[in-house]
Amino acid sequence: MSNPQKAGLSDNTIGALAYFTPLLAFFFLSIRRYNKRPYVRFHAWQSLVLNAFLFLFGCVLYFVLPFTALLGPRVLWGLVCLAGLVGLAVFLLWLWCVVSALNGRRFRLPIIGDWADEQAYR
Repeated sequence: MSNPQKAGLSDNTIGALAYFTPLLAFFFLSIRRYNKRPYVRFHAWQSLVLNAFLFLFGCVLYFVLPFTALLGPRVLWGLVCLAGLVGLAVFLLWLWCVVSALNGRRFRLPIIGDWADEQAYR
């Protein structure tokens, strides 16, 4: 007799879904079925902290960028291009985190990865 497959999503899929929105990451940390799995907890915590850093960076950029218009159009254009490159880098980092989670790897981000790993086994 064969073993029946467990119903539901795999840990890899849940870890990847945690990166799509902070609400999903918070959901996975608050539901008992998911918050007992270290792999899911790691990716959910890393996603939450990454989103918090990106939100704060976006707020600072939102308030600083208009004041650079006083320095001239070239400075403003240069900072807008730099913001676009940073946005592309953030997207590629997010994509790398999602693909790593789907493949079952714990890709640790430089500053927050170790902290998220500690939280996973708490």
